[in-house]
Amino acid sequence: MNIRPNKKTEVNKLVEIWYEGSLIAHDFIDKNYWKSQQTKMEEKYIPMSETYVVSNEKDIVGFVSMMNNYLAALFIDVKHQGGGYGKGLLDFVKRQRENIQLKVYKKNNKAVDFYLKNGFVIKEETLDEQTSEEEYLMEWEKD
Repeated sequence: MNIRPNKKTEVNKLVEIWYEGSLIAHDFIDKNYWKSQQTKMEEKYIPMSETYVVSNEKDIVGFVSMMNNYLAALFIDVKHQGGGYGKGLLDFVKRQRENIQLKVYKKNNKAVDFYLKNGFVIKEETLDEQTSEEEYLMEWEKD
């Protein structure tokens, strides 16, 4: 497992991983919403974030994007989920910070469980205005 800062030339690959992962993890949201967000991810969100990619011997298999202490995105290619890459990326950013916050959709049970297992606690329930879906604000603090 190799983790390093992303290169500008890799943004399309990251958007592809994000899009495919979003369709599966957030199947309770209309797929046209995710389609409509692709350009923003490519041109705005990834470039303005501190983004790291994780790769196996051949390919980029996932990424994490941080905005200061806010975890904006953590996505692993659907073909490589369950291989420890997500935990590897999360541990990587935890070593660099005292605390991390994130928002996750309440219905995304797999992600909620992942963050709870990795030391995050639910701080509050909020509503995502763009999708009208309930989400959790979660937080992790270094011991």
